[in-house]
Amino acid sequence: MKLTSINNQTRDGQLVVVNYEGTRAVAVPHIATTMQQALDNWDNVAPQLNTVYQHLNDDGLNDAFDLNLDDVLAPLPRALQFLDGSAYLAHVERVRRARGAEMPPSFLEDPLMYQAVSDGFLSHKQDIEVVSEEYGIDFEAEAAVITSDVPMHVSAEDAGQYIQLICILNDVSLRNLIPAELAKGFGFVQSKPRTALSPFFVTPDELGDAWQNNKIHLPMRTWLNGEWFGEPNCGVDMQFDFAQLIAHAAKTRPLCAGTIIGSGTIANQDMAKGSTCLAEKRVLEVIADGKPSTPFMSFGDDVKIEVTDKSGQNVFGTIHQKVVKY
Repeated sequence: MKLTSINNQTRDGQLVVVNYEGTRAVAVPHIATTMQQALDNWDNVAPQLNTVYQHLNDDGLNDAFDLNLDDVLAPLPRALQFLDGSAYLAHVERVRRARGAEMPPSFLEDPLMYQAVSDGFLSHKQDIEVVSEEYGIDFEAEAAVITSDVPMHVSAEDAGQYIQLICILNDVSLRNLIPAELAKGFGFVQSKPRTALSPFFVTPDELGDAWQNNKIHLPMRTWLNGEWFGEPNCGVDMQFDFAQLIAHAAKTRPLCAGTIIGSGTIANQDMAKGSTCLAEKRVLEVIADGKPSTPFMSFGDDVKIEVTDKSGQNVFGTIHQKVVKY
């Protein structure tokens, strides 16, 4: 099943069911008016939404319409919670090695995670507005899951059942602001502006056998200014799967329906697969040459991110954003 939200001049948009190809849609106000409303009552509404999805794919709905991607918002325009992990230790290890730091053994057993911005998400094609290029503008191609209500202290073995939807995202980072914030020992604020979500959320079954062990086994493809940047596989070298990340987040508190759990920057040990953020490419340059040669993004630069399955189908739709001066 494939879902999104379209602009109806409200903050949360209108929930629509989208066909497999991402070209046709139908509103479902008799089932749920917003994505959050659907997630709040997922067990009841999901079967109804899936029935609509099947009819839509069979061209059996007279009220279906051609989907204009210009009208598509972030599928969850604002979320009650967004927790972003860092599950790819190849990325963590490289970043630490470039500054001469060892990776603590605990990182193999205890996920990194922080509370990210959730009060608003950028759409798949919304400009990345930044005050200054001196901030060190970077993209981060990630995968994410969206949960129904998760009980406190859920086990990793049980947490997977609460994964209801999947997406990809661009976790925009302002790299030159990060060191000073982390030095305070209190986490990110200014260095992490709003994140962009893919046009579509999909249910795990849409991925077929590419969804195994609570991981997406497909490449995350990224282009910078039209040039190939990287395509590491999301299911390779992921130290903590999404169920483990959910269990980590819920250790001392329940998670409300609509919680988004991010994977962190996709990275493989095989460096031939390229990178999904500029920081990692710069780190590899530091390791090889003693200094970075790739600049961070400038005003006018654009990034494109997508995941295609084995048949070539664009699973989540494309994130394609340009950096502009605020």
